[in-house]
Amino acid sequence: MKGHEPTRSTSSCAACKFLKRRCSPTCLFAPYFRSDEPEKFAKVHKVFGASNVAKILVDVPENQRDDAVNSLVYEAEARLRDPVYGCIGAIALLQRKAVELQQDLAVARTRLARCAAVAGGGMTSSLSTSSLSVLSDEDRFLMNSLSEILMNPGWDGWGGEGLDRNSVELDRSGCMDELSQLPFPRG
Repeated sequence: MKGHEPTRSTSSCAACKFLKRRCSPTCLFAPYFRSDEPEKFAKVHKVFGASNVAKILVDVPENQRDDAVNSLVYEAEARLRDPVYGCIGAIALLQRKAVELQQDLAVARTRLARCAAVAGGGMTSSLSTSSLSVLSDEDRFLMNSLSEILMNPGWDGWGGEGLDRNSVELDRSGCMDELSQLPFPRG
């Protein structure tokens, strides 16, 4: 009876099409490699091979197979982009960026503490020229900006100078460009 069969299109799955074989109703690949996503299986097959993917799917509990397939696709895409390091290269890049950001944050906190110490622990609208002279140009800019922000209660942090949230660059060295090249899984 047709009403009791699982909902599946009558065409072959992407794996069976790629392997040029007939797709059976009990095909192991069909639920995970739909016929409209042939490149998904092609990438996984190129890196792992169909028999290895089948062995992995058989060994994984059925409720976790979807996640396993997504992981295989992600690793295959990463391995095709970077044959030596694969997704480990992406992880290393992210870890390196996290360390750089932690160092930047530490520098910013140190500068902020130095500015607060020069100001005598409190921000005033008339900072003395002698207290600011011991600071670097960048620290003076930071100090003046902080003073302006704290003295203007209506300041929302983004307006007034032609800046908006979309125009502010987060990273001068192009880190976001590097991260956008990572093969994150789709859907």
